[in-house]
Amino acid sequence: MRFFARPHQLPPRVAAGIFILNSGLSKAGADEETAAGTHGMAAGVYPFLRDLDPRTFTALLSKSEIALGAALLAPMVPSLAAGAALTAFAGGLIGLYLKTPGLRQEGSVKPSPAGLAVAKDVWLLGIGLGLVLEELGDLIASPYPVK
Repeated sequence: MRFFARPHQLPPRVAAGIFILNSGLSKAGADEETAAGTHGMAAGVYPFLRDLDPRTFTALLSKSEIALGAALLAPMVPSLAAGAALTAFAGGLIGLYLKTPGLRQEGSVKPSPAGLAVAKDVWLLGIGLGLVLEELGDLIASPYPVK
């Protein structure tokens, strides 16, 4: 596993990292109403989140987004690790999009006007998968550890 991002991996990592870091920072001081809305949307799709207090959930989400954004921006974080974390995070967002009523056009995966803001997160999934597949491909193709 490489311990530094390759130069061509930096643009997608920076784009995703800045976006996610900003999202986490904007949730850091969320008021009660914002926390309730964020928690309600997530808990509606992921029932195991229902027992969490909305403010606690939003604070944890904020810290997770800040950590993920920082990891993507730090070139010394291996792309395999950063890509895997981004893929998991984006997978959760795509699940939210697919399972939340009203975000998709009836009988389709195409977004409704209300779902466009969430559907666009598919690019995060693409970046994460791209990083993971490239790093795994290099590990499989090379009989020698890459440093």
